[in-house]
Amino acid sequence: MESQVRGGTRWKRFALVMVPSVAATAAIGVGLAQGALAASFSVSGVDFKVTAQKLDGQNLLQYGSVATGKSLDGKDQTNAVVVSGFSHADIDKMCQSVVQPMPFGLGYVTMKLKAGGQQQIQADNIYLDVSDLSTDAQFTNIDIGVAAGEGKKDKDGNVVTKIQPGADGKTPGASPYGFAQRADRAELSNVEQRAWATTAGSFKLPGLKLSLAVDKDPKKNECGTWQQEWK
Repeated sequence: MESQVRGGTRWKRFALVMVPSVAATAAIGVGLAQGALAASFSVSGVDFKVTAQKLDGQNLLQYGSVATGKSLDGKDQTNAVVVSGFSHADIDKMCQSVVQPMPFGLGYVTMKLKAGGQQQIQADNIYLDVSDLSTDAQFTNIDIGVAAGEGKKDKDGNVVTKIQPGADGKTPGASPYGFAQRADRAELSNVEQRAWATTAGSFKLPGLKLSLAVDKDPKKNECGTWQQEWK
């Protein structure tokens, strides 16, 4: 899938992802954030691709929202997303790529970042605005269909955590009464996803390597599967 200007919101895909089904439980992202949501800032006019061998995340939270920003020609654009977050995540063999069109029809420049080949990537308070995902997933103590703003209670009935960090009505497109899901743990393997934004409280990337490539084909230099990138 090429990273080009997308002015429309794919509401049909958004609705399908937020249905409590097998597809919904698989819609987990390699995630993001800083205590605020990724959708709280204006996103760029291109999305990016992430692949990874494995992600092991703690305290999954997930709900629908809208990422807003500008297209590459400066027009307003909105993107329906599934916000996925973890209190902590360990990631193996990750590749991230973003494709940017060059002026005057000169082709596309692809920035590729790879890390986690020998040591695990570690991230805290990480969330991601996901638009498309393919993965094999296993969940521990999952709740599907809870209200996005509902607090998680301890054995004495005290609210200890909120599902949605921004469940105060200030987050664009995210109602505290909307659909959400949560789990104590999510183990994802063979991850392939596209996203509009990522933020994290801390993000440790051992063995980080960054490369640039220019080509007429926007797909040629994007991240492949983790097997292709780390063969």
